[in-house]
Amino acid sequence: MKIILGLGNPGREYEATRHNVGWWLVDHLAHRWHFDPFRKDGEAMSSTGVVGGKKVKLVKPQTYMNRSGEVLRPYLKREGWRAADDLLVVVDEVAVPAGEYRLRAAGSPGGHNGLKSVEAHLKSATYPRLRIGIRPVDERRQIGDLADFVLHPMPRDERELVEAQYERMCTAVELWIADGTEKAVSTMGR
Repeated sequence: MKIILGLGNPGREYEATRHNVGWWLVDHLAHRWHFDPFRKDGEAMSSTGVVGGKKVKLVKPQTYMNRSGEVLRPYLKREGWRAADDLLVVVDEVAVPAGEYRLRAAGSPGGHNGLKSVEAHLKSATYPRLRIGIRPVDERRQIGDLADFVLHPMPRDERELVEAQYERMCTAVELWIADGTEKAVSTMGR
């Protein structure tokens, strides 16, 4: 089973924040693939379906960002399940401009508390991640305090830049499901 883990924070007050762009894409994928509504699943909300003949589970942790990795415990116990092949983490990235994204097979958490939690539970940095850019493209917009920045609603123009990349991001995710990270990364520039 492929797990797509969208990082974000639960609660209405966080829905439109930059820290929840991972949830935005996971919600878009659920709609695109006609999955059933999200349901309570341990410490997460999840929706399961089939994409390209492969079983896929979309997961949105309800633990808050800094404890996101806790929801991976049940998968770590599954025989044959490997994070390097079967997990894709979708996360916000302040180092990438809004309207851009990066897909990588491994890497560091880069100061992101959600990725730190995932890495701590996996005991590895070798897992694919799709980093969605949240840095303002208008350089006059200052980031200031990072915690305040990521927990502040994303302005409409920046959100539209993110949403404009959904089709390309969905294609990358579908390639990851079908052929793995290497294939998905190699076709991103096309």
